[in-house]
Amino acid sequence: MSRFRSACARSWREDSGLLREAMASHGFVTVAQRAEVPAGEIKYVEVNGIPIALCNVEGAIYAVGNICSHDAGPLSGGFLDGYAIECPRHGARFDVRDGKVVCLPAAVPIPTYPVQLDGETITVKVS
Repeated sequence: MSRFRSACARSWREDSGLLREAMASHGFVTVAQRAEVPAGEIKYVEVNGIPIALCNVEGAIYAVGNICSHDAGPLSGGFLDGYAIECPRHGARFDVRDGKVVCLPAAVPIPTYPVQLDGETITVKVS
């Protein structure tokens, strides 16, 4: 890597304000800090009025719609089993990586949203 590119990359990383501005300009919104979503846990957040369940699976953060497609129950009240989030009402399960149904009674997938990490800050894009 050239000295110029190395210096630019270092400067970019060091100025987290610029990084946050760039992410915001691309539709990413700060929703939580990594410590707020421990491994194996779910945290409820809202982004522009959209209910989101943040899921920490083995250190990776995923964002899915918080509404069960079976009966509109809040998925954040359920639990994680590996990559599956289970609705607390009737046990429907969805893969947090792609929103696909992995267990009935749900038949329709849930939405998933892109996640980016800026150090310990979790950002989500809903548009």
